[in-house]
Amino acid sequence: MEHIDPARHLPIGWTIYPQNTASAYDFKLDSTVKQQGKYSVSINSKTTGGGFGSMAFGIPQTFKGKEIELRGYLKMENVSGWAGFWLKIEGTQAFNNMQTQNLHGTADWTEYSIKLPYNDEEATNIAGGAVLSGQGKIWFDNVRLYINGKPIDQAQTKKLILKKADQDTAFSNGSGIASAKLSTQQILNLTLLGQVWGFVKYHHYAVARGDINMDAELFRVMPAVLNADNNIALSKAIEQWIDGIGVPKHCNTCEPYKGKNVKLQREYGLIFDHTLLSNSLIAKLTDILNNRSDQKFYIRFTPIGNPIFDHEKGYKAMAFPDAGYRLLCLFRYWNMIQYFYPDRHLTGDWNKVLPLFIPQFVNDSNAQQYTLTTLKLICGIHDTHANIWSYNKELEAYRGQYIAPFQAKFIEGKLVVTGYYRDTLAAKQTFKIGDVITAINGTTVSTLIENYLPLTAASNYETQLRDMPRNYLLRSNNQHFEFGIAEGNHEKLADINGLPYGNVDFGAIADPDRGKPAYRLINNQIGYLYPGRYHNTDLPAIKKLFEDTKGIIIDMRCYPSEFMPFTFVPYIKSGSAPFVKFTAANLLAPGLIETSDEQPVPTLNEYKGKVIVIVNAITQSQAEYTTMAFQSSPNVKVIGSITAGADGNVSDIVLPGGISTMISGLGVLYPDGTETQRIGVKIDEQVEPTIAGVKAGRDELLERAQAIILIDDVKQP
Repeated sequence: MEHIDPARHLPIGWTIYPQNTASAYDFKLDSTVKQQGKYSVSINSKTTGGGFGSMAFGIPQTFKGKEIELRGYLKMENVSGWAGFWLKIEGTQAFNNMQTQNLHGTADWTEYSIKLPYNDEEATNIAGGAVLSGQGKIWFDNVRLYINGKPIDQAQTKKLILKKADQDTAFSNGSGIASAKLSTQQILNLTLLGQVWGFVKYHHYAVARGDINMDAELFRVMPAVLNADNNIALSKAIEQWIDGIGVPKHCNTCEPYKGKNVKLQREYGLIFDHTLLSNSLIAKLTDILNNRSDQKFYIRFTPIGNPIFDHEKGYKAMAFPDAGYRLLCLFRYWNMIQYFYPDRHLTGDWNKVLPLFIPQFVNDSNAQQYTLTTLKLICGIHDTHANIWSYNKELEAYRGQYIAPFQAKFIEGKLVVTGYYRDTLAAKQTFKIGDVITAINGTTVSTLIENYLPLTAASNYETQLRDMPRNYLLRSNNQHFEFGIAEGNHEKLADINGLPYGNVDFGAIADPDRGKPAYRLINNQIGYLYPGRYHNTDLPAIKKLFEDTKGIIIDMRCYPSEFMPFTFVPYIKSGSAPFVKFTAANLLAPGLIETSDEQPVPTLNEYKGKVIVIVNAITQSQAEYTTMAFQSSPNVKVIGSITAGADGNVSDIVLPGGISTMISGLGVLYPDGTETQRIGVKIDEQVEPTIAGVKAGRDELLERAQAIILIDDVKQP
């Protein structure tokens, strides 16, 4: 940070990323506010729009080692979004930008650390930096990198040997397929191409060895496939392409992998249908299947079993990819789900997706249409983890740069005002807590719900309604909003100006007590815990404070800030009942989904009282997993409403145009085999807020939890 480029007045080796953010953020050296040395660097928002500003460094070298760590100091002032450091290992999927830590507000210099696995066989270079999302100002200083715990300047460098697949750059700047006029035959042709291409990608020995760039191969064969006017010509075009890749070596030891505890058998779509493809082509596909490779180039798995999609290029420079690359987006995603998504059976008939989406991707005429079509595709797997993540310019432009100054949630099936993002007199006078919104800018809420459901990625309808107000219903590119408000049997109109979306501190209304301890006594008989602020270092103090209570309420309407199943859960758990088992794909047999053995959780049985866990649609992923761990103890009762239905470690996916998404990489089941994906956790007593309760300022779920603890026996509903 101390070596300065005099022309740019920024540290040597650091750049503004992306470059177009310089119009919305200031990037400056600061010799007054610093953690050490002569300078820090500040990032300061200078507009009221959304987006992010980032400073980045790049290290175009590779090193010997297994772990990389970034350490640095950060200072924040009035950050409304989030801030942090980021680190990425190019050539792999290793990435962390600290977004989940939700650093915001104002804080003095604090040291932070990011650790990532470092695959020295795959890494091509290292990139990192500091980021400010939304409004406010940050300073960063004293940024250091370590390989295996040693400063990076002491690490041993390693020469990178590129695989043949990485050396094939023939189509790096475009597929050569700008558009296509689609007939029924061509849609069938492309459907079969997408399925055969994905099968070859995950089964052929030459691809597994890293010899074949499958993106480039798609564009080599696609013109012939588009020109085929019947199934015979189609088979011939695909067969000639496969011959060019190579005949698989015969494997004497490749016994077909039958799997253990199989939950879902392999599925290959239409590619082995003799009525569509020639016998000679199917014979060659069968030969590829029977002479598989145990290693893969485009896929590997973490130690716990969720997939990592390696060597996938994002083509970020293609804001609006050509038709060939748009089809690559569809084919890449479809095959990832087909072969490695543990919850594929919950998506409906996945084979219908390709012919449905091929015309949509081909006919998209601009970057925003392409982004929305991709989002619709992602929404089709019904997974709350699956969305377009990180900042996406086109999606944010579609949603709108303004948001109404109040929060609204769906209660009793109606859109209800529940709080204020900006506590202004105009907002409070015009919109009361408990008001029911019937229309927005002249369109009924029911119509808006129907319009936005295909663009709202979530596992179930309740979670779609959870996200829709903030993402769509209360957003607009017009600052002026007009609302219809129910008033008896009539509707009144109310209008108000919205706030710039990037200026809103959403966390303040989601957790108005942030900054306060995660635990407290409601009275001398009941303890209360909010896992969103809990730290495992709090546990000794919690045990002491809750020692004489009759019960504990765990308010899981949040995302736990720390992992609790093997720390807090044993404190309250009695008995030895397991709490979970998993489903996962298998590297040896793409498409096969297997179920693991039941997993236990330690038992200490220190707390003897009742434990009531409150859940709702906000309860997601780790919160659901933690709730399941609590449920393995007989003194626990779960109340509330359906949870987000997205559990299991996530797997990152990158698609052309730099579109980032994820999937639930593991399926999560109760020990009895009950699904949690889409369904959520088991609920002992259904309790939901009412409009009357909202108007009265009551937390009806918390009230019910207290009532259960104070009665002598927990009655089953």
